[in-house]
Amino acid sequence: MRNIKPNFQNRPKHLKQDDSIYFITGRTIEGQWFLRPESYKQIFYDTLREKLDKFDYDPLAYVILDNHYHLLLQIGDAETLNKFMGELNGASSKRINDVDGVVGRKIWWNYYDHIIRGAEDFFKHLNYIHQNPIKHSLTKDLDYQFSSYGAWVKKKGQEYLDDCFRKYSIVDFKTFNDEL
Repeated sequence: MRNIKPNFQNRPKHLKQDDSIYFITGRTIEGQWFLRPESYKQIFYDTLREKLDKFDYDPLAYVILDNHYHLLLQIGDAETLNKFMGELNGASSKRINDVDGVVGRKIWWNYYDHIIRGAEDFFKHLNYIHQNPIKHSLTKDLDYQFSSYGAWVKKKGQEYLDDCFRKYSIVDFKTFNDEL
């Protein structure tokens, strides 16, 4: 009998570090737009809030798009991250599948995580999250419904965020105007 090794090249290694801020990206299978229409983004958001409460994670920033999401989370016990992600993706898949009348369809592929390594790293990821809906042509401004941008404006003010965008710019970011 032949020894077949599974192909894990598309599965990122997950590092674990307690009391850290994690940048997390979850992507749908083959980039399909499972989070469209907007009501499906709401299903995902409601599931996210539920799981954040259950795992006692502090959400610092988020954005939910048609085929992926980004999170910045303060995580105390890094050993719980895999379970959190499994429950978040599993429960949101089940709820979306229930609405679609589909049984057992897998929606989410694996997830990518990155441990934030300082203030500059934090703010570049924060800016990336908040600018992502523009990058993906879902809106022309930063006030996107399924993003934490509005909460940051209320908490820190527009001038603070504008300064962050200037100070920690995103190199690969394009706006609608750049594409015209």
